[in-house]
Amino acid sequence: MAHIDAGKTTTTERILYYTGKSHKIGEVDDGEAIMDWMEQEQERGITIQSAATTTYWRGFQINIIDTPGHVDFTAEVERSLRVLDGAVAIFDAVRGVEPQTETVWRQAERYHTPCIGYVNKMDRVGADFFQVLNDIREKLGITPAAIQIPIGKETAFEGVIDLIAEKEIHWKGDDGAELVYSGISPANAALAAQWREKLIDALSTMSDAITDLYIAGEPVPEDLMRAELRKATLKRSLLPVLAGASRRNLGVQPLIDAVVDYLPAPDETAPALGYNTKTEEPVEIPCDIKGKPLGLVFKIQNDREAGSMCYIRMYSGKIEGGTAVYNIGKRKRERVNRILRMHSNKSEPMDSLSAGDIGVIIGLKFSQTGDTIGSEGYQVLLEKMQFPEPVISVSIEPKTASERDKLNEILELLSKEDPTFTKRENEETGQLIISGMGELHLEVLVTRILKEYKVEAQVGNPQVTYRESISAPAEQRETFSRVIAGKENTAALTLRVEPLPRGSGNKYVCAMRRPEIPHEIFDAVEYGVTGALNSGIFMGYPCIDIGITLTEIAYSELTGTPSAFTACASICLDEACKKASPILLEPIMLVTLVSPSEFTGSVISLITQRGGQVISMDLKNSSGEVKAYAPMEKMFGFMTALRSESQGRATFTMGFSHFEKRV
Repeated sequence: MAHIDAGKTTTTERILYYTGKSHKIGEVDDGEAIMDWMEQEQERGITIQSAATTTYWRGFQINIIDTPGHVDFTAEVERSLRVLDGAVAIFDAVRGVEPQTETVWRQAERYHTPCIGYVNKMDRVGADFFQVLNDIREKLGITPAAIQIPIGKETAFEGVIDLIAEKEIHWKGDDGAELVYSGISPANAALAAQWREKLIDALSTMSDAITDLYIAGEPVPEDLMRAELRKATLKRSLLPVLAGASRRNLGVQPLIDAVVDYLPAPDETAPALGYNTKTEEPVEIPCDIKGKPLGLVFKIQNDREAGSMCYIRMYSGKIEGGTAVYNIGKRKRERVNRILRMHSNKSEPMDSLSAGDIGVIIGLKFSQTGDTIGSEGYQVLLEKMQFPEPVISVSIEPKTASERDKLNEILELLSKEDPTFTKRENEETGQLIISGMGELHLEVLVTRILKEYKVEAQVGNPQVTYRESISAPAEQRETFSRVIAGKENTAALTLRVEPLPRGSGNKYVCAMRRPEIPHEIFDAVEYGVTGALNSGIFMGYPCIDIGITLTEIAYSELTGTPSAFTACASICLDEACKKASPILLEPIMLVTLVSPSEFTGSVISLITQRGGQVISMDLKNSSGEVKAYAPMEKMFGFMTALRSESQGRATFTMGFSHFEKRV
């Protein structure tokens, strides 16, 4: 995980080559990287979809997911961190901790994912390993523990010093496959001793055994240092940091060793958390092959031949090919036709998936991202993933009426693959509206629709996706009575609505227990409420940050039907929200601008003209980094203005921050 262009795919390609998974190093620049298999990725030279693979090193199986770095594809990082046990954070030796690195770090923090750091591009002009360590300490709030220091830098970078083993490592040959170990040369001895002392000092704060040896002036054994560093890494107390230059094939093998040495195996992590749907209590799920089967669908990919490919991380038990499984959230039985292990876009068949494994199941018809797969006898839901809201929309229209059904089908497939991509039909204009995380995100998806799926369509200009909410509490009682097909359908209920803090999401609570009322009636009310939230209050935009409580329900065995309660709940919520001072919210983006210092003033002026509010400014060396909040509506076409203002030398990244009342 890292900021765009830090070298994630380049490093992964080397890992696959040195572990014997591939026989040739694929280069991103040539469009030949194994992990970037999509045509769009090869053309643009960036990773768009996270790609999974499995390889072996020192007798251990390593499941790797190479994630995108661009802020528009942050959902791919989110779902990868949700199901993996450890992460390698890659830092650019010149740029240090970049904006998207901070974003993915926060995501890793949320899932308590242990990490190791790798400072890449040590051969670039301006590379500074020790400055990157300071950056990590200041911006990420974790203590970096350098377990290697570089020998030389920029064009003179030639190897690393292993501070634990007290050896120099150099690489031989063009492909860097041969490592040469030697004692530390006198020229590097003082620096190595200084940094080894710092490493022991950092470890002594975590370990009494190391403290005792350190105070007694005795040497600290290599095995003890590795064991204590592993413990500190698993607790996220320290970040072991290595150095290298993946493009020049330097530094990758020690990084794979560090993955094995310091990142956890599936059975060493804290048990996964679940929720028992029958007892309504939280449950801890230890990683045990003999346990009840339980897995999480974290990604759906559509394959023209195989159909829906469900990527699954198994947390407990075992699933075998040809057997039946149970989708716990949807309460549906599914059949496992085939199980595959993925190597980017290629696959190999497997007989079964066991706890700790990541694989693909073919044949699941109802499953979607975030669903829990298990058995009917053990109904535990695993914690779902939280995805950011799509904030930018464009209209898409098929050129002929006959293409409309095909386009709808493809949009359905794409929204199943990507939870941050949504489609809806504008009731007033009849237009198909698609929404995503940013201009690049939508551009990639539109290109896929036109080129990959060969649909002829016209695309409108980007539009901002607003949200609606309420600013005061209100209560509404509603009764519903209709005669449908000669049968009377009645329902009556009371809903209370109240505003929630920004970013809380919608929360529905049933504040009553009536055992005599069937379960499906309460399900129908919830279905009606969630449906009404999507259709807005007064402008038709989805509603957010509203707390809804069902306080009263009147049910008749003779005339009360689920459809009546769904309709009644929907009408009741609409009326309650209209009484609760509805407001319109607009998306506010966090914009990070990096510009040469002579243009920093002009860049700040440019963002404030667009309603931006500068929140921080950081001047380092010859460049300045400016962070600001700006309304998305004003940010279209900003790149062109920024380039002309800075002679093409300034860059910016933009990610959704929060919704705010539109003035």
